[in-house]
Order: sequence, then C-alpha cells, then structure tokens
Amino acid sequence: MELAQLRQEHRDLDSAVQALASLGSADALQLQRLKKKKLMIRDRIAVLEDQLFPDIIA
Repeated sequence: MELAQLRQEHRDLDSAVQALASLGSADALQLQRLKKKKLMIRDRIAVLEDQLFPDIIA
C-alpha cells in the first residue's frame, strides 16, 4: 500500500536527517533537500489519510 511505503520512507528520511545533522560537518544543502523531501512525503501522507478518513462535519 502506498501509505505504508510513504510512512516507511518518511521514517528513513527522519533517520538520515538526524544522522547527517549529528555529524556536525553536515552538508547544509543536502540536509535541506532531505528535510524538504520529508515534508513533501508528510504532506502526501496527510492527503492519503484524509481520503481514507474524511472529516465529517455534522
């Protein structure tokens, strides 16, 4: 399922960002790209979750 794959990729990117940031001599551009990709994945996850569980306002 796409949602599960996106969640896994988001976790993997989170780990990569943390590892890169902990090095101290992290490449700022690479770190920025990873964070941007992570944010885009989070937004995609939110869209998919909204489709699965729509907000019902009564």
